[in-house]
Amino acid sequence: MLTKFETKSARVKGLSFHPKRPWILASLHNGVIQLWDYRMCTLIDKFDEHDGPVRGIDFHKQQPLFVSGGDDYKIKVWNYKLRRCLFTLLGHLDYIRTTFFHHEYPWILSASDDQTIRIWNWQSRTCVCVLTGHNHYVMCAQFHPSEDLVVSASLDQTVRVWDISGLRKKNLSPGAVDTEVRGISGVDLFGASDAVVKHVLEGHDRGVNWAAFHPSMPLIVSGADDRQVKIWRMNESKAWELDTCRGHYNNVSCAVFHPRQELILSNSEDKSIRVWDMSKRTGVQTFRRDHDRFWVLGAHPNLNLFAAGHDSGMLVFKLERERPAYAVYGNMLYYVKDRFLRQLDFNSSKDTAVMQLRSGSKFPVFSMSYNPAENAVLLCTRATNLENSTYDLYSIPRESDSQNPDAPEGKRSSGLTAVWVARNRFAVLDRMHSLLIKNLKNEIVKKVQVPSCEEIFYAGTGSLLLRDAEGVTLFDVQQKRSLATVKIAKVKYVVWSSDANHVALLAKHGSENSLIGCDFAFTNTHL
Repeated sequence: MLTKFETKSARVKGLSFHPKRPWILASLHNGVIQLWDYRMCTLIDKFDEHDGPVRGIDFHKQQPLFVSGGDDYKIKVWNYKLRRCLFTLLGHLDYIRTTFFHHEYPWILSASDDQTIRIWNWQSRTCVCVLTGHNHYVMCAQFHPSEDLVVSASLDQTVRVWDISGLRKKNLSPGAVDTEVRGISGVDLFGASDAVVKHVLEGHDRGVNWAAFHPSMPLIVSGADDRQVKIWRMNESKAWELDTCRGHYNNVSCAVFHPRQELILSNSEDKSIRVWDMSKRTGVQTFRRDHDRFWVLGAHPNLNLFAAGHDSGMLVFKLERERPAYAVYGNMLYYVKDRFLRQLDFNSSKDTAVMQLRSGSKFPVFSMSYNPAENAVLLCTRATNLENSTYDLYSIPRESDSQNPDAPEGKRSSGLTAVWVARNRFAVLDRMHSLLIKNLKNEIVKKVQVPSCEEIFYAGTGSLLLRDAEGVTLFDVQQKRSLATVKIAKVKYVVWSSDANHVALLAKHGSENSLIGCDFAFTNTHL
């Protein structure tokens, strides 16, 4: 898990990503709503009008609006551009657990401890339907992403699927009957209902805290106080339990489908976030906090970003690193994708696979160093435990069938990072953080004493950039001495100018992204 951003605050009960801007809303147990820029790590605004905890929060997909619902029985619709609450919707008789906008219609869906689900028209500012049937607190209710369906979860141990097509036809068709005439119970004079229960899903042994639709398949995921995550399938006539994911050892607070992969994410009062493989129904990753129970999960609609709210704040994270390992030489970009080394010609935009990589590592390739003289490449793989990191030395085949590329045998050794320093020599930062110089046969030629460093970067023939906690040092490998130093913490990427006289150092420092340009005056030496 890659944590991109963290906040410290009162308990976070609700989260919502903005669909386009790098923003996230967090609704807190102390009544405050925070608007954060998770890319710049800054608090943009806060909204403090609710009396008591705010559990429901949701951005509108197009308008500059968000909706909130709290323990004060109030639903508030806000305009973040005007920085104020536009109006309040009253009608619920107990705590409001979730509030969601419809993706297309001017509707808000709310779930409450008063055992009802309500649909509101935020343009006319009226309640247009009340869904009754649960006989305990309704903990969550969500619209289907494309169909006229609602899913709800309740402490009555059931998940219900509701058909709201009648409501759409009545409210959004020409000559629709006014709500005042029909009444908000959702039943007209002829007994036809706006919203009917389509399926009742029974299988949890304790109260259900969350239920969500799959974005494209007829599936539902639910999480409950029985510590289980259940997957359900439905068709027009019935719904049934597919499987159960077991592993949490306290109440499951929230469970969501990954928008683009066959994964489920869940979090719990057992202080963990778990990732489950949908096809195998097994846990594939677990992330734990020491002291904080988790309460809510959010998935970004378009990006590989997730957020989790806990007792003392929230975090925005990715499940895996998306940036591929790459190297640029002249007009060619070499990069790793799906166990292949690929080559992209900048001039012709031709993208071809040049070789197949050997399997055996469960971790993706982290970095790459290319040697044009020998047409060889070093591919470094970072393990969770850094001491288990490895690198592979490959000679790239001169002629290769892009449809069925060769899979040459590579030479694998342990090491954090491997970087070319000459035509037939490369440097390896080993697990003891000492520097080894090796030849094309992957044999150690010599060991070099270097200042303490945690990472090495390419710096031209015979030289390396050494990163430590304080900054970056230009090091001459042949003369075994430091040539220049610049103070910049946490450098992640290094980009050299074509004449190798200037270098850009990209770093993440605290809450800011840094870019520093350096002019290193040095002479290249040969090994």
